Amino acid sequence: MPLFRAPRTVVPESADPDAVSPSAPFRAWKQLGLVVLCGAWVLLGLFGRDPWKTDDAINFAVAWEMVQRQDFLIPHVAQEPALTVAPLVPWLAAATLTWLSPPLGAPDAGRVAVGILLALLLVFTGMAGRELSGRSMRWVPILIVVGTVGLFERSHHLSEELGLTVAVALALYAIALALRRPAIGGALLGVAGGAGFLSAGCLGLAWILAPALILPAFGAPWRTRAYAATLAVGVAIALAIAGAWPWALYARSPALLDALSAAERLSAWVPFLPGSAPVEPRWLAKNLLWLAWPALPLVLWMLWIRGRGFNGGLREPGIIVPGAYALVLLASLALMPDPRVIQTMPIAAPLAILAAREVDSLKRGHSAALDWFGILTFGLAAIVLWAFWIDAYVNGMSLRVAMLLRDSETGYGTSFSLRAILAALSLTLLWVVLVRPARRSNRRAILNWAAGMTLIWGLIATIWMPYLNTRRTYEAVAQGIALAAPAGSCIERRGVGAAQRAAFYYFSGIVTVPDASPRAADCAALLVQYGRLADGTPPLPGYAIAWEGGRRGDENERFVLYRKGP
Repeated sequence: MPLFRAPRTVVPESADPDAVSPSAPFRAWKQLGLVVLCGAWVLLGLFGRDPWKTDDAINFAVAWEMVQRQDFLIPHVAQEPALTVAPLVPWLAAATLTWLSPPLGAPDAGRVAVGILLALLLVFTGMAGRELSGRSMRWVPILIVVGTVGLFERSHHLSEELGLTVAVALALYAIALALRRPAIGGALLGVAGGAGFLSAGCLGLAWILAPALILPAFGAPWRTRAYAATLAVGVAIALAIAGAWPWALYARSPALLDALSAAERLSAWVPFLPGSAPVEPRWLAKNLLWLAWPALPLVLWMLWIRGRGFNGGLREPGIIVPGAYALVLLASLALMPDPRVIQTMPIAAPLAILAAREVDSLKRGHSAALDWFGILTFGLAAIVLWAFWIDAYVNGMSLRVAMLLRDSETGYGTSFSLRAILAALSLTLLWVVLVRPARRSNRRAILNWAAGMTLIWGLIATIWMPYLNTRRTYEAVAQGIALAAPAGSCIERRGVGAAQRAAFYYFSGIVTVPDASPRAADCAALLVQYGRLADGTPPLPGYAIAWEGGRRGDENERFVLYRKGP
């Protein structure tokens, strides 16, 4: 009987010599193709549109107002301090806005920051995958991130969550690097922690540092003096970066630090505190599968293989490091009062690295099912998008299509832009060439899925962008309010959200006064934001309706401007 038992292994059914393997023939061309695919995913949807509700409008308006005021310390929304908005993403957007507008318009220049953050997300995810799983696996987690359904559209908005998503990816790389370079890994962990705080406050700092602090419980590699030094350096740098902004606020005015402390409500993300909303753990269970697709089923396959002791089991750093981050983030989301879909974005990188570990051992039938499901789904979706666009261009949007798109107005005629048409045709043809019948493999299935997601987002961001922008922008609403507002008087507001106030101020310079403010009594007009008005606009005693309206096709959000008088 042997003294030692060799580790059990599952022989990979497919390593992809034709797609993403760095040792395959024509390696340079394939690498270039992957870079082009990732570049298209990053750039599509950044240009040619207005700021959209909710996070995109708020963060752009904060960045734009920073540039207008030349005050980059205090975030403002429509001339009111807004310390609930973390500053990192607006700072980056303000920088790109300053450098690139002109020649770009202000919204497009500001969203260049989104492109920078998305590129960093892919780079850090690939570097972490390479450090944890080897050089041959560096592209697989990147493609899984590109194909993640939960990042579709939301990742192309200016949002605090995008900054936190990049910080989580950087933290994964830092912890992975710390196993052989403790000092550099600790420094990068500290930068990630500071970026997490400046992106999402105390929640961001906790999501970065908590998984790193619990790693010693998972194995000997993290119970060493070297890792203790990594943690010490990381925590020190993270606290120094995180404390710099509050200290600067206090230096300007102690009241600003008090306002920041009030904005950092623990009850917003810690359950069972006074003021916390009820916990809905079923929300995550109902939404995680589609938000984390295709990573989640691949993670479950990895757990099935390695949980039975194959391929090194579950105690490798390549499993434990991203697993710790995934567990902490998922537990926090499950217990978070009133979570939002966009808050699930930071789980993309750790799940992608976990999912990539056993892609090659996936049964050929399973990978073929994923491949053909993607080809059929994205092919049908592309046909529908092209058919609807052609029909709307020739005949105007029909009632049936409008109902399918949840649009309350019919007859919309799509516009013809040669540049958008050529871009959409190029994306479609390239996708057809990529998914042509060829040697199938597990990694090829991942590549085809990422390409399909890029195709659909590309069609929406090109030929459908003018229509989508008319439904998402507040420009027409802001202009209508500005024309109907009394000259030389303030406007009282009631129930108007931060995103709407930010958009109104950017488009028309509209500044409103809260109805609880003493100044409200001197205002000659009142702006009210309603939901769906099934019974018509409600009258208010002492006011006359001066204007009412909303975004095109959106009956769930109505704005009414009342003027004082009979």
